[in-house]
Amino acid sequence: MSTQTPSFSTPPSVAAQIARLPEMPMAEIRALWQKLVGGDTPTHNRQFLERRIAYRLQELEFRKVDANLLDRNQRRIESLVATGKVKKRDRDYRPAAGTVLVREYKGVEHRVIATADGQYDFEGRMYPSLSMIAREITGMRWSGPLFFGLKPPARAKTKSSTTKRGGR
Repeated sequence: MSTQTPSFSTPPSVAAQIARLPEMPMAEIRALWQKLVGGDTPTHNRQFLERRIAYRLQELEFRKVDANLLDRNQRRIESLVATGKVKKRDRDYRPAAGTVLVREYKGVEHRVIATADGQYDFEGRMYPSLSMIAREITGMRWSGPLFFGLKPPARAKTKSSTTKRGGR
């Protein structure tokens, strides 16, 4: 059995590629622009080019993970332009894979990691919902998204709003 490493190399992570951009010579930046975007660079402003390249690298990588992500984002942008309002998240909102949710409860910090398969890793165990983890932590039924701050608490009814119902 051979212990040699293969002759091909794995492409560096998107984060590593982006981190390398400031160190690259301008000629390589232009070549990367041509490869990723096509055509000549529209400006000589290095910061502008680095930002656009970083965006494009992420766009290409995340399209592999979730092909519908860009379509969903485009629909949200169109809705915002048309209505001037940001549409609320779906009730079924799940954080992106790799998101770390942190909550301090009774002086103990609890960390949960969202996984690519839509589950949550808490203390080395997988859970299908944040609510199950919140119950594990508190011993009581909680809305997981509320407990971890992904959703604001419902507005409490004020005294003035309840007295206006009956008239004067």
